[in-house]
Amino acid sequence: MKTDVIVIGSGIAGLSFAIKVAIAKPKASILVLTKSNNDVGNTSHAQGGIAVVLDKVRDSFEQHIEDTMKAGKGLSDPEIVKMVISQAPERLYELIDWGTSFDANELGELELGLEGGHSQKRIVHHQDLTGKEMETKLLQKAASYPNIIFYDHYFVTDLILKKEASATFCIGVKAIDRQMDELVSIRSQITYLATGGSGRIFKNTTNPSVATGDGLAMAHRAGAKISKMNFIQFHPTALYTKNQHSLFLVSEAVRGFGAHVVNHSGDRFLFKYDVNGELATRDIVSEAIMKELQRSGKDSVFLDCRHLDSEAFKSHFPTIVQHCLDKGIKFERDLLPVVPAAHYQCGGIQVDDFGKTSINNLYASGECAHTGLHGANRLASNSLLEALVFSHQAAGIVVKELDSIPAQEFQQEKVYRLKQNGESDILKNLEKELNQIMSYNLLYASEENEKKRALVKLRFLNEKLEKLSKAINPEFFELKNMIQTAILVVEQAIQSKFFRKKEIYKYPG
Repeated sequence: MKTDVIVIGSGIAGLSFAIKVAIAKPKASILVLTKSNNDVGNTSHAQGGIAVVLDKVRDSFEQHIEDTMKAGKGLSDPEIVKMVISQAPERLYELIDWGTSFDANELGELELGLEGGHSQKRIVHHQDLTGKEMETKLLQKAASYPNIIFYDHYFVTDLILKKEASATFCIGVKAIDRQMDELVSIRSQITYLATGGSGRIFKNTTNPSVATGDGLAMAHRAGAKISKMNFIQFHPTALYTKNQHSLFLVSEAVRGFGAHVVNHSGDRFLFKYDVNGELATRDIVSEAIMKELQRSGKDSVFLDCRHLDSEAFKSHFPTIVQHCLDKGIKFERDLLPVVPAAHYQCGGIQVDDFGKTSINNLYASGECAHTGLHGANRLASNSLLEALVFSHQAAGIVVKELDSIPAQEFQQEKVYRLKQNGESDILKNLEKELNQIMSYNLLYASEENEKKRALVKLRFLNEKLEKLSKAINPEFFELKNMIQTAILVVEQAIQSKFFRKKEIYKYPG
């Protein structure tokens, strides 16, 4: 098998890149690989929206830049922040041209929402289904190009490399065809990682089941540079469900709409930690909630939406309202139990302004990449924007360079998948051990010695996994990727000189 471009992942990062390359290079073959269905991933789960400066009277690029730098604790790259934010309007109108619909007011103007950490209303949204709307329209757009081909249920296990002198080139991938139960090798001139994040390594997460750090782990095994993996963002308001791993996200926009965060006594305790209360950044709200839970010994705090206009709330957040109803919760009457949960990986595969990794012909964009935009903590609704901008940047370079990249030859492999009886339960138990080790408290409330003990446990887990038979199945590789990603997170947390709770970094602006 061979193609010109392989895109691994079908979220906003992968699809927008594939579309732009397809438009500019109609004769180039672009293969999009997904380990599940092509509409499953973090993009579809994004509720809030995309941050864009449109109101030039009240807002400005400078304000958005400052908000982003402050949220990132001054650790964001100022030039990257400026590049991404200044491109935002153009990237937004491009999405609209491709058919994406966003909420508008009675005058037909795009409706702008407010979220924590933003000094102005600048969140463009489609109710509380912004990611789903964008994913649907991008899939439709991609399907209209004959040179974009989707291979669903292909689990990429590793990158294929070629070394020349001191340089390393990516020349393709190995992937399990899950429907045919076989391992195949696919040759490519360009490989584009858009594999999303790694939230599933944590005890509580808002991420879907596919967020297992696959692209990050395979890039690490290939020798790519990995940066800032200790900066994991926890979303403060995931709907608490006892003994459940993946939790339903209650959007940042709900607090922007006016919901209050209260404890079991009904007190709005967030103002003890920050003057912005519910509209403080996610890291501050998450930390405040965790301290409140430690103090009270309770399982959750609550979102109070009872004082809000019920009809307007239903109109803005139909998905959240329905999910709560399915759980027996009526927002007009009941408090919503919430806890912080792992939400976004701010670090990742190190890339430059054009999405290039440290391995030749290998690019990365979206949550799997570390671009320099987010610093220590992502500002709400900057992630969809980041993916669009870096995919645009990468597509521009790939279109120029594709014809000059020589096709590489390698011996094709085909190994039929081995199915081992009894290993499934072992893998599930090892994953539970992983989730018990990885928590909010480990990263942000534990001492260095506790992190070092956790690292020993993770390495022991990895050894136990490697002692299993080398069955070629996605479940084995997913767990391998999760454990290796967790090790990187804890290693870089130990090495880091940054301790968020001390707030030793301040944005100089």
